[in-house]
Amino acid sequence: MRVDLFDFDLPDERIALRPAEPRDSARLLVVDPNGQTMLTDHRASDLPSFLRAGDALVFNDTKVIPAQLEGIRHREGAGGQQMSATLHMRVGANKWKAFAKPGKRIKEGDRIAFGHSGESCMIGSLDATVEEKGEAGEVTLAFDLSGPALDEAIAAVGHIPLPPYIAAKRPEDERDRADYQTIYAREKGAVAAPTAGLHFTPALFEALDKAGIERHFVTLHVGAGTFLPVKADDTDDHKMHLESGYVSAETAARLNEVKRSGGRIVCVGTTSLRLIESAAGESGEIKPWASPTGIFITPGYRFKAVDILMTNFHLPRSTLFMLVCAFAGFETMHAAYKQAISTGYRFYSYGDASLLFRKEK
Repeated sequence: MRVDLFDFDLPDERIALRPAEPRDSARLLVVDPNGQTMLTDHRASDLPSFLRAGDALVFNDTKVIPAQLEGIRHREGAGGQQMSATLHMRVGANKWKAFAKPGKRIKEGDRIAFGHSGESCMIGSLDATVEEKGEAGEVTLAFDLSGPALDEAIAAVGHIPLPPYIAAKRPEDERDRADYQTIYAREKGAVAAPTAGLHFTPALFEALDKAGIERHFVTLHVGAGTFLPVKADDTDDHKMHLESGYVSAETAARLNEVKRSGGRIVCVGTTSLRLIESAAGESGEIKPWASPTGIFITPGYRFKAVDILMTNFHLPRSTLFMLVCAFAGFETMHAAYKQAISTGYRFYSYGDASLLFRKEK
């Protein structure tokens, strides 16, 4: 499909720079393409009223790491140059794929000193070699440290990688270390939060428990590729970056039982949806998964397992807006976004949410 079909105008003031307080007070636009009333306005705290006993919520328990690194690039015969790197996928005990800026001048074999001397606790400095250079500024960095020592150094010198549409308006601060993390984050490795999960609070969890709605957790380490614009003119020409995911055998079995019992699978965020759909076979049965996924969902995709999706409002021309158009219907989602913009919904990572029911064929 043509990428420009997924474009829309978003006023700058609709971009949220801070989350709602409390988190579950965020607005929730309920989108039901199969109902008599397609669009209705609510709050995230109202979520239990749209679900029923026996449904299962699926959360992504990935934890954001301070993956934005600033450093000095060194090359034999040349002076140092300031640069930055956003880690997005671990590929070894001492290796990460990253997006580097400025990327064009970086060469294989370059040495990069991240952080500042004396600020890495007892580690000293965080140094790496550019092992491989890919496209669009992507590089593979081989660090001098490995394993837990590398994790500690990254935590010491790194910064929370705020999405570019927020970082362009204000710097990252100490509040973001808590705000840009779900209350159930557990598995370290993401460079972006699964933002639909930011709306959940202990009080909302308690309400869901009382309503008999199950909670299950999968892991998809969200990469910086989620923020990359679609530069192709046609969706067939766009390449998705891989993200590492994990669905346990126990979780897969329980979700399959929920479906057999007439319950619905409700994914919290596009990341958990993409992982569940990657793990599902053509029959809809979900299998254990421990592998990267680069699934790219556009209109025409046949959903195999997921019935309902809770997600934030996404960027124009983005792969995520394409995904929600595939889920709830192209015309439906354009109408939903038009209403959200006109009625003051807050967009993107720290913004409000939508609850989408899958469009029936």
